[in-house]
Amino acid sequence: MSDTTLTKPAPVAEPPSRWRRTLTEITGGSVMISILAVVLAMIAGGILIALTDENVQAAAGYFFARPADTLAEIWKAVSGAYVALFQGSVFNPNRPEFAAQIKPFTETLAFATPLIAAGLGVGLAFRVGMFNIGGRGQMLIAAACAGWVGFTLDLPWGLHMVLAVLAGLIGGGIWGGLAGLLKARTGAHEVIVTIMLNYVAFYLVSYLLRTPLLQAPGSNNPKSPPIMDTAVFPDLLGPQFNLNFGFILVIAATVFVWWLLSRSSLGFKFRAVGLNPNAARVAGIDVKNMYVYAMLISGALVGLAGVSQVLGPLSSGFSSGLDAGIGFDAITVALLGRSKPWGIFVAGILFGAFKAGGFAMQASQGIPIDIVLVVQSLIVLFIAAPPLIRTVFRLPDPSKPTKPKARKTPAAPTQKAVIAK
Repeated sequence: MSDTTLTKPAPVAEPPSRWRRTLTEITGGSVMISILAVVLAMIAGGILIALTDENVQAAAGYFFARPADTLAEIWKAVSGAYVALFQGSVFNPNRPEFAAQIKPFTETLAFATPLIAAGLGVGLAFRVGMFNIGGRGQMLIAAACAGWVGFTLDLPWGLHMVLAVLAGLIGGGIWGGLAGLLKARTGAHEVIVTIMLNYVAFYLVSYLLRTPLLQAPGSNNPKSPPIMDTAVFPDLLGPQFNLNFGFILVIAATVFVWWLLSRSSLGFKFRAVGLNPNAARVAGIDVKNMYVYAMLISGALVGLAGVSQVLGPLSSGFSSGLDAGIGFDAITVALLGRSKPWGIFVAGILFGAFKAGGFAMQASQGIPIDIVLVVQSLIVLFIAAPPLIRTVFRLPDPSKPTKPKARKTPAAPTQKAVIAK
């Protein structure tokens, strides 16, 4: 005689589906983190705009009597500020002609040109595990070299501009390469070295602008002579727009950095050193030389930002303040772009929009320009803290394995022989 009984099966773990893994990577990846960091910073900026608006403060005095008035003033202040930001940086439909309507976007691209160039240099150094904080010094040296060629040599159009650009790239590359050489040969930390080189470059260029080498003849101001027309970047869309050939050079630089990091053997060595210099050394890569090469290229890219200023909007003559904080803003752009070439390109355009639209906010709505700087700072803060963004928006973490689902299986029968006496 036999009896059949059912045993409770153990749950079988089912691996997550391909679509679920893809959705986790998209929602919790670096691109989404960067986008949500901008959104969260804009929300925080809106709160600051509302708190500092005089009409909102006045309406808040009788909030409990008429709360709708306070909410209406908050909406008016915040929406007015961000509409002005959009119209000052992207498109202004209130202007009569189409060329005037799209001029804000060309202003954004003009502001973004040096930010993208400098951001590419900083981002390249990040990929090699180095922090290039010397953007200001590299821009100044590159600008001095390109400016000297631009107003001293008398050459045909085209050739003159090419030589001026090459002189600036070489100057910025040498100034950045000094930090890489000191790190490779003496172990000096590149952050301290590049910061000190900023001061050296600033005071050196300030001194040269008071000597016949860079100072305009017959002038007592520390300012250079105007650049010759044969070396000035041509306008891309006409004299009514500030966008010039420098933006084309920035696009070419972005393509070059993408190719360098993704398609070249030197870029592979850069990425290997950035991930683990000890393992790269064991694999036969000369880590010290990689530091020197990386800072040479990084300095040249940052120098392109200085060149774009001297041969572009500052072609009438430059001073020692030409960097205008671009060297430090480039760090923010590189962080927002996750040190990836096309990410930096988009981040540079975004920050160019902040700069172009910030002036429109200040002019039309009376919003302090410092609010835009606060928003930029908050973007950096949120990007530096991805767990905070994931917590606020309840996003998954792609670095952690997804918990598998428990799958039920049918119970298997077992035979148990029972012998009856």
